[in-house]
Amino acid sequence: MSTVNRIIIADDHVIFREGLKQVIATTANMIVADEAGTGQELLQKVQEHDYDLVILDISMPGRNGLDTLIDLKRLRPKLPVLVLSMHPEEQYALRAYKSGASGYLTKGSPTSELIDALQKLALGKKYVSADLAESMVSGLGEPTQTEIQHSLSNREYQVLCMIASGKPVGKVAEELSLSVKTISTYRSHILRKLNMHNNSELTRFAIENNLV
Repeated sequence: MSTVNRIIIADDHVIFREGLKQVIATTANMIVADEAGTGQELLQKVQEHDYDLVILDISMPGRNGLDTLIDLKRLRPKLPVLVLSMHPEEQYALRAYKSGASGYLTKGSPTSELIDALQKLALGKKYVSADLAESMVSGLGEPTQTEIQHSLSNREYQVLCMIASGKPVGKVAEELSLSVKTISTYRSHILRKLNMHNNSELTRFAIENNLV
């Protein structure tokens, strides 16, 4: 008898979670055992119950997915996590892997690729798409990308990408469930760390490094 892998989905969109459950239900050796709408809820459930796999979104209310991932790996170092995000691989995948993810996919990926990734994680392997693998190899040794990865916190990096995509501070604050003052503080930290002075410089920097 084959082992059935118990999956918990952490995503704040109920309809998206329902769709994921329907896709996973077609796979004989996997079931969605639980769901969480926030990072904090995920961490609480992982402490109280046992799961075999985690599907984690990056953009959730309150604590973002990458910081949640770091806390999760402290609690359950061996628990495989597939980050499933709306953000392109070039924006967040490398950060996700460095934070402890075993795989990264965008929400626009084919369902067959999602199942393939989950199956690999269930076997204790990592999943890296062909496009990302090529990008990681071609980008080796680029100082600007290294600078981004090491100088900004996960939240600062998230705010950078959102501001560079043209979102005003108020909209960023609304989407992250944070105050405008807090986002402005993050923006100030980002400008200082990257030695820049305004949003135009941030946007140009983000475009040059394929972050938007």
